[in-house]
Amino acid sequence: MEGGNSPSLQLQQLPLATAAVSVQPHTDSFSYKENLIGALLAIFGHLVSSIALNLQKYSHIRLAGSKDPRAYFRTKTWWSGLLLLVLGELGVFSSYAFAPLSLIVPLSAVSVVASAIIGIIFIKEKWKPKEFLRRYVLSFMGCGLAVVGTYLLVTFGPNSHEKMTAENITRHLVSWPFLLYMLVEIIVFCLLLYFYKERNANYIVIILLLVALLGSMTVVTVKAVAGMMLVSIQGTLQLDSPIFYIMLVCMIATAVYQATFLAQASQLYDSAQISSIGYILSTTAAISAGATFYLDFMGEDVLHICMFALGCLVAFLGVFLITRNRKKPVPFEPYISMDAMPGMQNMHDKGIAVQPELKASFSYGALENNDSMPEIYTPATLPIVQEQHGPKGVSAPPYRVLEHSKKE
Repeated sequence: MEGGNSPSLQLQQLPLATAAVSVQPHTDSFSYKENLIGALLAIFGHLVSSIALNLQKYSHIRLAGSKDPRAYFRTKTWWSGLLLLVLGELGVFSSYAFAPLSLIVPLSAVSVVASAIIGIIFIKEKWKPKEFLRRYVLSFMGCGLAVVGTYLLVTFGPNSHEKMTAENITRHLVSWPFLLYMLVEIIVFCLLLYFYKERNANYIVIILLLVALLGSMTVVTVKAVAGMMLVSIQGTLQLDSPIFYIMLVCMIATAVYQATFLAQASQLYDSAQISSIGYILSTTAAISAGATFYLDFMGEDVLHICMFALGCLVAFLGVFLITRNRKKPVPFEPYISMDAMPGMQNMHDKGIAVQPELKASFSYGALENNDSMPEIYTPATLPIVQEQHGPKGVSAPPYRVLEHSKKE
């Protein structure tokens, strides 16, 4: 009887094994749905944020000649843009709770595409038919490439999903790959900050690398905070854990310093350069942080990783082409007349104005030292009228020339 029951037991266990194997496709389907929800939320958030920013820009353009610098506060357009901006940021924030970090970050290319299209249609930027091919064909090609890259990112994005509980986040936080990554990032950040502050290396790559390193920590903490809030809403409270508030404080701090460096970069460089270079560096740093902290690509096959990398490269090229043909603003360079400077004499040499040497951090003149220049550039002597009270009838010279050596 036992021998007869053995085959039947094996036959009964076979469907159970089949059912156990069938769990994996169900998990893949569920993870793909979560990826799709997160991607749609991110695309929606970036699209709404672009519309909001252009609404506020339109409000500022209409009130450009107003005497009141805060007149836009009384317009419905500006407040509508502010409400849409909050809605868009909430959409992007909630997207991190559903999809992996490495999938959400590259989707910020949607905001660049939307801004390029809205800038032409909504803001009605002026263009001539002859300039259309030169100015806008590459931009539309960039939009197409960005859309293709976004499709590849969503299709071949990583499928790693785990609940953002306090235990899981703490385990990732003390893992040796992330600790090693943090050590390298802190060293690189300190070196870049030294060259930027002490050596005055105000290169755009250095500033945006600082922004990218801070941004990688910002998105890591954003995903942790958003994921723990989602788990709390689903029924398992995570907001009473200390790691939640640690991540919240780190998120706010890194976002504030990131905005500070971005403001400094915007004062020195064109916004188109900041958009393209910043997108590439920030996306690369954020994907590296997500792959190290959350292990986004763990268990992914080589084909999916290669197609995901191809999607990133296509999106990078699209953003570069979009921002390449933007108009660069011409900075206003005021002319400072030497006559208007108090305490400075007018010096002329054969009708050519010569500006004096000023030993200060900011020089008005083009020449810092006249000792190495030829004699033709040395200041000419000035006629000074001297009043002489001589005897009547004796004519005195109306002036005399003061001789100055070059060292004086």
